[in-house]
Amino acid sequence: MSEAADAPTSQNPDLHQPTRDELVEALRVRFGGDGAPAFDAVNPTILRQLQHRSVRRFSDRDVTDDQLRAILTAAQAASTSSNQHSWSVIVVRDQARKEQLKPLIGNQPFIDKAPVLLFWIADLHRSAALAERAERPFAGGALLEATLVAFVDAALAAQNATVAAESLGMGITYIGGARNHPEETAAALALPPHTAVAFGMTLGWPSPTDRAKIRPRPLPEIVVHHEQYDADVLPGLDAYAERINAFFAEYGREFDWQTYITEHFADDADFFGRERLREALRDLGLPSD
Repeated sequence: MSEAADAPTSQNPDLHQPTRDELVEALRVRFGGDGAPAFDAVNPTILRQLQHRSVRRFSDRDVTDDQLRAILTAAQAASTSSNQHSWSVIVVRDQARKEQLKPLIGNQPFIDKAPVLLFWIADLHRSAALAERAERPFAGGALLEATLVAFVDAALAAQNATVAAESLGMGITYIGGARNHPEETAAALALPPHTAVAFGMTLGWPSPTDRAKIRPRPLPEIVVHHEQYDADVLPGLDAYAERINAFFAEYGREFDWQTYITEHFADDADFFGRERLREALRDLGLPSD
């Protein structure tokens, strides 16, 4: 039997109100052990979000135009700063184009296996076009604030799309490697000036053979602050390191999360070209001054 035949057919797998036991188990898995307080305000959407994981193995079941339309329309319902709508998304389905883009965005094996590859775009082109037609200056478009707004807008839209896709039973993976070669990727996607790829995303139906687990998160007390920031973070980070290291040990992998973090920020060797992002944004018409 094909993977497509094994794939779920429901358009809405979240059909029942989660039980207390389901919530407690979801919290235990999400945080790699006990310690995250349970709550009563749980519903199918929240449970689905707690169960989020990156999907890197996809079945051969296609994503229909109707399903994709639903997901991307949900993306457009996300908040947007000052009604500017400073984002776009490019849908790539063509296999040859995916294979062309793959080396530019991290060359990870799952990129061309997903039925849909999405590029979320920080997009000031539309605003610039309006300014040009009105013969008005576009000085504000050169500010760092304008660039940040465009990237934030793209992220908000993409997360809406993620929740929508997962509610249908699909899976996604964000691709930060889409910023590895900003100018080349922009050229391959025919991006106009004042735009840049914020990140990529693969979208499709998880393969029945996909066994990726949910990676633990730090306990809420580490990232949720009340009234003011509590800078005494090291004890909580030590506790999280034990949990995430144990998670990788289940895969037979020796991993030290704290070493990984400190080495990542020690220099720019682990940024794969993204260390020159400011220069690239300037080349693409987003000076971020």
